Amino acid sequence: MSTITRTLRNLWRIGFKEYGHQIQYMGDTKAGTLIAKDRYGNKYYENQGEELPLRTRWVDYSNKEFDPSQIEPGWHLWMSYAVDKPPSEDPILQTGVRPWEIKEHRPNLTASRAAFKTYSTTQSKYKVWEPTAATRN
Repeated sequence: MSTITRTLRNLWRIGFKEYGHQIQYMGDTKAGTLIAKDRYGNKYYENQGEELPLRTRWVDYSNKEFDPSQIEPGWHLWMSYAVDKPPSEDPILQTGVRPWEIKEHRPNLTASRAAFKTYSTTQSKYKVWEPTAATRN
């Protein structure tokens, strides 16, 4: 949560439309420079001057049902302050450069219909108990 002066300052800088968008999806207001937009439409921002340390970089997801696994690995490094240059400026971090790296980023599918579910082909060791009641006289 931010102070009232910071909130009003950011409202003045970003305008009412972006203010409403940020409050609805991030729960806070931030003003900064757009660093880049990745191929999935996520927008990456940075504000070095006025934010708290280690809270100067943020992402505006294109998909509003967002999951942090929707960030590509190079951008994840930049977001967690492991590197200084964003992947758009660093040729080593660009996706698809390394031969072992997958060509297309895959988000985490846990808790979705496309999640992997194991199944067994062996017979179960346990059986379901089905009670049978004896007839009374």
